[in-house]
Amino acid sequence: MGAFGCFGDQKETLPVTPDQIIHARRAHVLEQAALTDVTTACRAAGVSRTSYYRWVAKAEKYGLSALMPKDRRAPVMPNAMSAEEVSTILATAVAKATLGARQLVDHLATAGVHRSASGIQKVLCRHNLGTRRQRVAALASLTAAGTGQLTDAALEGPFGFCLAATDPGQLVCLDTFYVGKLKGVGAVYQLTAIDVATRWLVVRLIVGDKGAPVAARFLDQVQAALGQIDVELTGVLTDNGPEFTGRAFRDHVADIAVAHHRIPPRSPNHNSVCERVQGTVLQEFYRPYFHRGRVDRIADLDDALQTWTTDYNTRRRNHGDYMRGRNPRQVLEAITARNALCQAA
Repeated sequence: MGAFGCFGDQKETLPVTPDQIIHARRAHVLEQAALTDVTTACRAAGVSRTSYYRWVAKAEKYGLSALMPKDRRAPVMPNAMSAEEVSTILATAVAKATLGARQLVDHLATAGVHRSASGIQKVLCRHNLGTRRQRVAALASLTAAGTGQLTDAALEGPFGFCLAATDPGQLVCLDTFYVGKLKGVGAVYQLTAIDVATRWLVVRLIVGDKGAPVAARFLDQVQAALGQIDVELTGVLTDNGPEFTGRAFRDHVADIAVAHHRIPPRSPNHNSVCERVQGTVLQEFYRPYFHRGRVDRIADLDDALQTWTTDYNTRRRNHGDYMRGRNPRQVLEAITARNALCQAA
């Protein structure tokens, strides 16, 4: 014990780092053991006698500097995300602010980042981007910083229960959606049609009047769009708006021999498939698009909308209970294959 009696004669230094604090504590235990006894010093410091004798052995062999804690080797984490992957995830999440982690998986795979939805969500939560509202706010802040344009916070879209149809074209839901009044353009409406069986989407933008003649012309566009995928339009479902109850629309529906079903008054949930997809268009297209800058030409907005619609029909996966991760084209192909088997049987 006498070999450690000189500890008290050394000049005391003030520890400033965690490692220095641990070193000073261990040296103090050895000093107190030299002044009293091992049991009393260890009990007062709250350490075991085994630790004390291990420290003694190190100090006798290498000096007091051996009591300094060793640096731990950084753990090897082969699946850890690189800084480049995290940056790509955050940039994509803000650019597509209304998409969740599951929807971002496909977009990130295109960018070369192959990560699970749970891993992407963890990264977003660590950077305070875990919710749609946080991502939209981040996008709005970036837009305001870059262009000085400020936008209001996003609101949740409509939801409802799902309808059912056995074959494509059997029931196509129609509705109108008010996009907004654009400066220099006017009041913009979206005419929406979605096939219940496949969720195939057809949209059209109009400026100004959205009366029955406009809805009748849109019905021709829907019939032509479904014809391109070999689907025959046989029935439509609408609400009781003037564009769908007007004589021009009713007469045109009768002329092309399409059954016209109308939902009960004040019951938008009976047209839930169309209401839901309009909420998706609002969240995934309009809000991010309008956050990027102002719109001066309706043609530019319509081109971007048609591009998004094509992606919705052929690429974007829908994780609802009905779609189960498929896109409308995959559902259409599955129904076509089913009908072919039934006819062969």
